[in-house]
Amino acid sequence: MRSCLCVGGRSLRPRRPLPLLSLEPSFELAALRQSAGTRYPGTGSHQPSSNLCDSKIDLLQHALGSRKQLILVYRYFSYCDRIMENQLAKSTEERTFQYQDSLPSLPVPSLEESLKKYLESVKPFANEEEYKKTEAIVQKFQNGIGEKLQQKLLERAKEKRNWLEDWWLNVAYLDVRIPSQLHVNFGGPASHIEHYWPPKEGTQLERGSISLWHILNYWQLLRKEKLPVHKVGNTPLDMNQFRMLFATCKVPGITRDSLINYFRTESEGHCPSHTAVMCRGRVFVFDVMHEGCLMTPPEILRQLTYIQKKCRREPDGPGVAALTSEERTRWAKAREYLIRLNPENLTMLEKIQSSLLVFCLDDGSPRVTPEDYSQVATKVLTGDPTVRWGDKSYNLISFSNGVFGCNCDHAPYDAMVIVSISSYVDQKIFESEGRWTGSDKVRDIPLPEELVFTVDEKVLNDINQAKAQYFKQASDLQLLVYAFTSFGKKLTKKKKLHPDTFVQLALQLAYYRLHGRPGCCYETAMTRYFYHGRTETVRSCTVEAVRWCQSMQDPSTSLFEQQHRMLEAFAKHNKMMKDCSTGKGFDRHLLGLSLIAKEECLPVPELFTDPLFSRSGGGGNFVLSTSLIGYLRVQGVVVPMVHNGYGFFYHIRDDR
Repeated sequence: MRSCLCVGGRSLRPRRPLPLLSLEPSFELAALRQSAGTRYPGTGSHQPSSNLCDSKIDLLQHALGSRKQLILVYRYFSYCDRIMENQLAKSTEERTFQYQDSLPSLPVPSLEESLKKYLESVKPFANEEEYKKTEAIVQKFQNGIGEKLQQKLLERAKEKRNWLEDWWLNVAYLDVRIPSQLHVNFGGPASHIEHYWPPKEGTQLERGSISLWHILNYWQLLRKEKLPVHKVGNTPLDMNQFRMLFATCKVPGITRDSLINYFRTESEGHCPSHTAVMCRGRVFVFDVMHEGCLMTPPEILRQLTYIQKKCRREPDGPGVAALTSEERTRWAKAREYLIRLNPENLTMLEKIQSSLLVFCLDDGSPRVTPEDYSQVATKVLTGDPTVRWGDKSYNLISFSNGVFGCNCDHAPYDAMVIVSISSYVDQKIFESEGRWTGSDKVRDIPLPEELVFTVDEKVLNDINQAKAQYFKQASDLQLLVYAFTSFGKKLTKKKKLHPDTFVQLALQLAYYRLHGRPGCCYETAMTRYFYHGRTETVRSCTVEAVRWCQSMQDPSTSLFEQQHRMLEAFAKHNKMMKDCSTGKGFDRHLLGLSLIAKEECLPVPELFTDPLFSRSGGGGNFVLSTSLIGYLRVQGVVVPMVHNGYGFFYHIRDDR
């Protein structure tokens, strides 16, 4: 049985934001004018406005001989100047992707340092004899094949700004053959229920139209590159993953999937502007732009109402979307057959693939309270596969009781992207008290188009088989999402303890008390300081953490000693997080070395076949898969890495 826990009542997926991550507002140039000068931002002073007011006034006064005659002309030039200054503001305003080319390349860590850190990480899982054997294997690797592989990796890094990027996408996502909708995707319930949108039947479509409208405004911010650049202090972070949020889809392959991204900024050209809607096994699409303008919530509501009424008065569709929940190679073969059956099926598949997102009309009505999100989180992660397209980068799920959630393919981006947009939408709904206050006028817009697939008995059998295996595997997952309300980060920070490290050590102690042994643990660190950086592994189960757990279980250990060992464990974890975030982790480095050996057709080095490698979590064998989602209301979950493992994804607020 896999257990997935989401604690704190808020959280979303194993991709931990960097400590002290600040989302800076976009820099806006306020071209404040005073007499004949331009005030520059941040200077508090007036600088000569070359070729603007001063020069014009001097020239005109000389020509006309009187300053009074200048008034009307000056007003005209002032108007022109304001236009010029607005253009200047646009040219100097920070753009979402403007720093991409200046970000540093992902470094290759020192082989010696990586192997030293690896040896430290296996200690909690080995006796003295086992450790000495692994130590000898590591030494042999370092002095032998490891050095050659390191040189090959350094050569690769000279040619690629991110030597890991392609490898990671393939190994972690596209080569995976198990059903990805359940085992790879992440998702989470929306937290609107905590303020203006508590569960209420009959609100599904009205709330859905408002929520979708806010999401589409976020899409337009990205199109215009007006989404603020994420920064740590003044240091910009990589924003490339935000390009993958909309109009992105994974396509199944026999041995390897592919990822297609249709998104373009306004400066890059055309971007799809249609959304897909799934309801009762049927698929519809409609364009969210009309006559160059984004549809309003009342107009979106009209489209959703049309779809829902049509589906309620007519038979359910075949549920082709369920095929995306299948084992990857079987889905690839089913897709090929679907296209051979009728080439028009390919056209429909491509419309879904290129859609901005999928809006899922789910007939479920899950229970949810601010203290218990368990049922809605379960429905989001393991709900009806006929109304989710498992390969899409963004499925917005709308339940019949006006509760929302999302389910997203993990291949194109990490959870901080969905955390960002989910927080944006939640804040907009909070600010507007969950209402639309604009015009109720609905323009004459085309009705949604239904995508009717040609299917036969084989396709229907494939769909039924996909649903059967999906629900069977989903039944093996236990998911709990509770709020711990005794205290939050306000107290831990008061005690000068990092909130995330506090939770990680508490998790280690809980596992130790429950199982009587250390638990190999994965925590996500972000590497977005670097070009196209994604994640690195923090191995939270350290020697220092185990010593502290042992002291907590030993009645003879003094409180002073327990506190001392706890602080040692805190210091160790904090250093590891810093190292991993700044390109000094070792798990991705070891992966790179193993893949170099594979590409060179070399035997698998003994380092990677040593039992301690997998026992300590190597090769994706971590019993505990964890991540801090952040310090916002957003929450979410992913299934554990291993069958008898735990997924622990948490959010930390001031009071919980």
